Amino acid sequence: MMRKRIGQYAVMAVAVPLAAAGARRLSHTLEARRGPTGVSRLLTRGADMLRPQRARRRRFW
Repeated sequence: MMRKRIGQYAVMAVAVPLAAAGARRLSHTLEARRGPTGVSRLLTRGADMLRPQRARRRRFW
């Protein structure tokens, strides 16, 4: 039971970032070829839902 759970976690830890990166890359490729379309915006939104790009933190010192 524990081995199965660890395996699922490992797959999700690799598969989700890869899927988000693939969707984001495909979106950028489509936008470069045809301009912004509904499909490219949907791919970008999906990639942001899976793995949002984090803004850089400001340093206050």
